[in-house]
Amino acid sequence: MWLRLDGVSRLIGDRTLFTDVRLDVRPGDRIGLVGPNGAGKTSLLAIAAGGEPPDAGRVLRARGIRVGLLRQEIDPAVPRSVREEVASVQVRLAELEATIAAAEVEIAAHGGRGEAIPADLADAYDRARAAFEHGGGFAREASVERVLAGLGFEAADRDRPLSSFSGGWLMRVELAKLLLSEPDVLLLDEPTNHLDLPSIQWFEETIAGFPGAVVVISHDRTLLRRHVRRVAELEAGRFTLYECGYDRYLEERAERRAHLLARQTSQEREIAQVERFIDRFRYKATKARQVQSRIKALEKIERIEVAPEGRRRMRLRIPTPDRAGDVVMALENVCKRYGETRVYDGVSLTLRRADRLALVGPNGAGKSTLLRIIAGTLPFDAGERRPGHNVRIAFYAQHQLESLSPGRSVLDELAHAARTDDVPRLRSHLGAFLFSGDDVDKKVGVLSGGEKARLALAKMLLRPANFLVLDEPTNHLDVDACEVLEEALRAYEGTFVVISHDRAFLNALATRVVEVRAGHLREFPGNYDAYLQATTTATEGPGAVAGHGRPHSLDGQGTDATGAGDGRAPQPLSRHAERSAGRERRRERERKARQLEKLEAQITGAEKDLEAIAWRLADPAVYRDGERIRALEQERTAAKAAIDALYRDWERLAAEIEALDQAPS
Repeated sequence: MWLRLDGVSRLIGDRTLFTDVRLDVRPGDRIGLVGPNGAGKTSLLAIAAGGEPPDAGRVLRARGIRVGLLRQEIDPAVPRSVREEVASVQVRLAELEATIAAAEVEIAAHGGRGEAIPADLADAYDRARAAFEHGGGFAREASVERVLAGLGFEAADRDRPLSSFSGGWLMRVELAKLLLSEPDVLLLDEPTNHLDLPSIQWFEETIAGFPGAVVVISHDRTLLRRHVRRVAELEAGRFTLYECGYDRYLEERAERRAHLLARQTSQEREIAQVERFIDRFRYKATKARQVQSRIKALEKIERIEVAPEGRRRMRLRIPTPDRAGDVVMALENVCKRYGETRVYDGVSLTLRRADRLALVGPNGAGKSTLLRIIAGTLPFDAGERRPGHNVRIAFYAQHQLESLSPGRSVLDELAHAARTDDVPRLRSHLGAFLFSGDDVDKKVGVLSGGEKARLALAKMLLRPANFLVLDEPTNHLDVDACEVLEEALRAYEGTFVVISHDRAFLNALATRVVEVRAGHLREFPGNYDAYLQATTTATEGPGAVAGHGRPHSLDGQGTDATGAGDGRAPQPLSRHAERSAGRERRRERERKARQLEKLEAQITGAEKDLEAIAWRLADPAVYRDGERIRALEQERTAAKAAIDALYRDWERLAAEIEALDQAPS
């Protein structure tokens, strides 16, 4: 046991947020902390991290165990660059480096005087150097660069001051610091909220290889399904632990509730029978003993209580829109610049009726810019935007949460966007988004992020539209709300284009994926998983499928010069084409075999260089020169890294040659 919550409770005024939470976090654990917004998940993580004391119970840690919490806030006024802020967590390595440098000076001084090096000094030096090397000291700068690159920071951005970044990018800085600090237990509160899809993939790979324990709050169902092996549920003040993965948790939760309801029904039936007997014979002297016996038995019964379903679900149904024309939206040779920065220089895109298009790509690639051009809210410099016949657009933008008026009530905010004939149904419309009773009189300024997101969706869907333009619609929504929105969009009869980092959401809905990268658009048929498979195939081997991911004018037909996207079955190759393809495979294999021979020679040479460095380090005379020791250690670390890289290239080439050998001749 590394971390234990023992009977932990949290009170807010006279309200009990949660009580008697008992959880052991063990080495290698992957625990998903789930529950509706407002259940207290963030408060529980803060208590577990030691940042807040519990109102009851205690938090215990094993000796030497370090716990790291992903903070939701960072001070942008800190006068440091991104790189400096992230590197600031490597304090222990800096201390070890100073210890090593001081020891080297002393060792050199003893050597200069011809004296033997004291045993305690040599031991202290060896321990510090081993700890420094084991902690990645010689590669610490490379570690900082690797983490920042994985989280999407371009090289030019890493020296910019923190104050020049938005809140989402500052959260990435915090995540980078947490990962580099290498705690034993990671406590993560919505770690993927501000990451784009490539960064989420990198983060998942990092978490998969993390040797410690992880407790994560997330509405990313793909993350929960892939990594969580235990689920801790916090709902309506109750804490329940499930020793299973996320999908099995959903099944087991439903099974437990159904079983408990059945037991409660059976018990209530038995109690009703006893009560009828008591009522019938209460005043009969001949039955007095039996009546008293049953009254006492009733008093001793431990009643089975099933709390009402704590998670109210949105009742979302998107109104059936009027039918639009076949072409809903067409962009042709659109150009967009911001000052000297060229975002698009002549891109084209066509959306047809019933299309379900997902825009993907790294942050900063221009996805939101393209979406706003499609929605008609952003002017462009050249080209043409043509809405189709009878198209009615509804736009949900990321900034809509900030555009809500804090001083208005929920009802007034919706009424402000309504027409006169909408007014009679405003309360029922809000009820579908979980605003009922006094909730409609709440000021917008006191709403949580999830409540604001629901209100923004309610405004967008107040009137029927046959073309929805959605920018991160699942941000701030809990898992249940995401699933309800997903179900509603699945039943929606119109057209939509969406940006989202929720992979489960994209997989359930998308029928086309357009990748936005470096000012170009690339189209892929299918959902997000199909896109990943296509891009992986295109970049990882000689068997890449031709036609996937080519930059071209996107007209919704998937056509190209070869006709590969016209929906017809591929035609068998002619005998001449087969022979030509076989010759090409043989030439490719010979080329890769020559590369493999060169790599083997390079590996042999690199290993000899490493051996030579080891011999030099074994020379006692070297210890008289602290700078020389340090230089040799850095050489050794660099040589090891180079050999590892060469072996990775060798394995890749060997696999490619094997694939060519197995291809039909």
